[in-house]
Formats: sequence, structure tokens, C-alpha cells
Amino acid sequence: MTATYAVVGGGISGLVTAYRIRAAAGPDATILVFDPADRLGGVLRTETLCGTTVDIGAEAFVARRPEVPALLGELGLADRLITPTGVRPTIYAGGRLHPLPPGAVNGIPSTPESVTGLVDQQTVARMAGEPDRPLDWQPGGDPAVGQVVADRFGEQVVTRSVDPMLSGVYAGSAKTIGIRSAVPTVAAALDAGAPSLTAAVRKALPGSTTGPVFGAIAGGYRVLLDELVARSGLEWIPVAVDYMYADFRGWNLADATDQTWRADAVVVALPAPHTAALLDDIAPASAAAAARIPVASSVVLAMGVAAGTPFPPQSGVLVATGEPLHAKAITLSSRKWGGGGAAELLRMSFGRFGDAIARETSDEELLAWAAEDLHRVFGIAADPIEVLMHRWIDALPQYGPGHADLAAAVRAGLPPGVAVAGNFLDGVGVPACLAAAGRAAGAVVAATTV
Repeated sequence: MTATYAVVGGGISGLVTAYRIRAAAGPDATILVFDPADRLGGVLRTETLCGTTVDIGAEAFVARRPEVPALLGELGLADRLITPTGVRPTIYAGGRLHPLPPGAVNGIPSTPESVTGLVDQQTVARMAGEPDRPLDWQPGGDPAVGQVVADRFGEQVVTRSVDPMLSGVYAGSAKTIGIRSAVPTVAAALDAGAPSLTAAVRKALPGSTTGPVFGAIAGGYRVLLDELVARSGLEWIPVAVDYMYADFRGWNLADATDQTWRADAVVVALPAPHTAALLDDIAPASAAAAARIPVASSVVLAMGVAAGTPFPPQSGVLVATGEPLHAKAITLSSRKWGGGGAAELLRMSFGRFGDAIARETSDEELLAWAAEDLHRVFGIAADPIEVLMHRWIDALPQYGPGHADLAAAVRAGLPPGVAVAGNFLDGVGVPACLAAAGRAAGAVVAATTV
């Protein structure tokens, strides 16, 4: 008899899980993917804007991690990997644009000179003297990254350099993200005995020959998603799984109408709140740990404006804490990724942890905010030719202090034949999701072949 596998959630984590199950379990396995959305892919969503394909969820991945390039090569898509043009982002702080500090690790600068002009001279002097101050670091600890940086470098470095970076990645802040999630290489350097934060950041800096930091896929993430669906041979069940239970044959999954499907093993690849709800009856300890992971919501507004609109030669703008802007980030997509066309394309992101912008602000108000922000930052009155907008509700987990312990607790409490995947476990980026999906696929295939 061949096994049947259920994957609950059709985002990148679920689709890679299905693909890895197929590779491990063989052509006769049945793979059911449950997702009620209008398409598979989750927060990877490719649309057409002014005749050009654009991603209006996650748009890029960390190319220095091996997972995505390796998967593209495995799927015969290596030639689809593209990298940015090399123009640099800026930070909007103190009412004007500043260059992104060079030689930083996720916003934590390695030299005081790199933030001169971005922060005041008192802060620059504090950074310059930091290597001479005694360091109180507990190896293995995971304080909030903002707590460490504020103590060593000053609060302005947090609000004007670290927060803009973390807001873009997590829709959170340095106060809500643990140092081991935000800058694991810096935490490792401190564990290894770095005598100061300055020394730890310098040790964590990547080499100069490691290539571009970020990558994307020509044609958008849809190219990858379609290939994963085709290669996995999955059957898409377009419903939400409301509950699941075990019997002597395996697992039963049911929707709101009590229609039921049977599977020998299950991978839950949902956001943390939905994972907690689904696991509550069958794995209460795992559910409780997942429920403790906070989440944020955001909105991505993509627009095309007239070709030749005089945006500066920058890849975009990250917004410091406390600035009178609505957006937390602006990406000048045509500048960042290159390519001409009938329009200049850009993306704007709204919504941070703790606010209700994504849930409560109307499309019309968001579009008005976008126009205000573009005028304030660039002095440009940009009339959109076409606009796309998508709301990502509860899609961005907050990797608070001690997050690794929560992720371990989610996995530890699972019954045999059930595994988890998703961006709330080991990292919000696509590479981390691929790694977690591979781990989940391996676990359920092993459980059905003992």
C-alpha cells in the first residue's frame, strides 16, 4: 500500500514540503495540499503591473544562503536567478534621506564613521568609546537586539539604523526581536568572546567576495511555485482544515462542513495562530507554544507611475522610527532590479507590529498616504497609472527573545506522524522556510516507512 500525505497550507513552505515528500516517497504516494486561497503560494504572490510581472508579497531572498539557489538549480531554473542592480538604499531620518550605513549587520554599524550624519555627534562619540567599556554578556542569552544596541551604541542607532532594517523584514522593531534572530552571527561572536559589540559586528561582517546579498526570480516567484506544483504532483484541496484527529488507520482532516480526508501523516504549514488552533486538540503543548508567538500584519501597495518620473538613483527608502511618514519602507523597484518599460514601478509597505493598519485602513486612505509620503520624501507628485494592493494578515511572526525555545517546544510536543513547517519556526525568509519544509518532509516520510 502507498502512503497518503496531507499538507495543510499551500504557501512556499507547504509546496516545498510536498515536493520533498514526492522526492522521498516516490511516484505512488498521494499528496494532498489543503489551502482555501484563490491560488497557491501564500505570501509569495506574483501579479502583473503595467505589463510587468511583480511580486507583491515577499520580493527577494537572501542569496548568500544556499537553499534557494540550490533549489532553483535542482528544478532547472538556475538561469532565472537575478540580482539587484547595485544601487543602494537610503534611510529617512530627521526629515531627510541618509545613505544606508556601509559595513553594518542588519542595521548594527561596525564603525562610528558609518553613521556620521545619521545620528548626532554625542552618539558617534559613544560608539567610538564602546570598545573601551566593560561588556556584560551572558553566553547563550537572547535579549532584544534593541536592548543590546541601545546600551552599547545609544538609542539613536536603534531608531535610525536598526529599526528601519527590522521593520522591513519583520514589520517589528528592535524592541520586539531577539538578538539571536535578528543578528545570529553577532550573537555567536559575542558567545565566542568578542570583547565589545563593535568587535562582534566586525567579526560577523561577510567577506567582500561573497556576492550580492539578495536575489530574486525573473518572472516572479510564480515561476518557482508553478514548478513545485508540477514536480510534486500534488492534489490541491481548496478548503480550510478546521480540525483533525487520529484513529487506528492514521489521521483524519475535516473542514467546516465535516467533510473528511484521510492521511497517513500530516504536515501543518500554516501561520502560527492557525497552527495553534489546529493543533490544540491533538498536541496541546505544541499549540500553546505556537500561540505564544506574536504576529504582525502588513499591506503592500505596488504602483506604476509615468516612465521617467525623476526618482533618485536608489533602490529605496527605509523609514526610521518616529518619522512623520505612513509607510515603513519604499522600494523603487525599477531602480532596484533594472529594466525599462512603460512605467516606473515601486512598492510601499505599511503596517507594523501592534498597529491595525492592515485590518482597518481603507484602500483609498492607503493610496492617499502613499501620495503624501512620496511627496514628502522625494518632492514628487506621482500620479499612479495602475495600483495593486494586498493585505497580509497575521503573516509576519515576531521573533522575540527566546524564540528558538518556542520553536523547539512546538516541534517537541507533536505526535508521531505530524510535523510543522512555516516562517514562524526558523526564519521569515524564503531560505529558512525551505530548510524547515525539508525537515518536516523528512520527518513524515520517516514516520510512514518505519
